[in-house]
Amino acid sequence: MPRRVMQGKVVSDAPDKTVVVLVERRIMHPIYKKIIRKSKKYHAHDEANAHKTGDIVRIRECRPISKKKCWEVVTDAGNGEAA
Repeated sequence: MPRRVMQGKVVSDAPDKTVVVLVERRIMHPIYKKIIRKSKKYHAHDEANAHKTGDIVRIRECRPISKKKCWEVVTDAGNGEAA
């Protein structure tokens, strides 16, 4: 089964080796047929502490690293560089 990959914005880099990524998605409301935005925050593993607040990053699903962390930072989506 392939791992899910998502793109979002880093909203916090306070914890060690962790970033909090806000992922927004656009869905159509089932009754009103209007496009609405839904967002969710994910805790992602960042081994080198390379990403700061405001960066656009790509995260992918991985094995559970801690209670809340089961995502890892794959690349910096802004410049395509591997992290």
